[in-house]
Amino acid sequence: MQCNIGAKGKAYRLKLGIIGVVFGIIVTLSFFVLGIKWGIYWIIPTGIIAGGAFSIFEGWAGWCVVRAIGFKTPL
Repeated sequence: MQCNIGAKGKAYRLKLGIIGVVFGIIVTLSFFVLGIKWGIYWIIPTGIIAGGAFSIFEGWAGWCVVRAIGFKTPL
């Protein structure tokens, strides 16, 4: 895992990850407040929070999985 993004990309992924984690927490809390039965729906907030956490990791590590696969990203 070599650093494959610059300072702008790191900052962008970190901000995006924080937004994702916060949004996932809001979705989780809204499930509780609205009384939605969890069932299979637990995947929604878990996926949002996990995606946000992974984006925070990418920003912290300076490594982008999409770039590592070979795609070019604008940041």
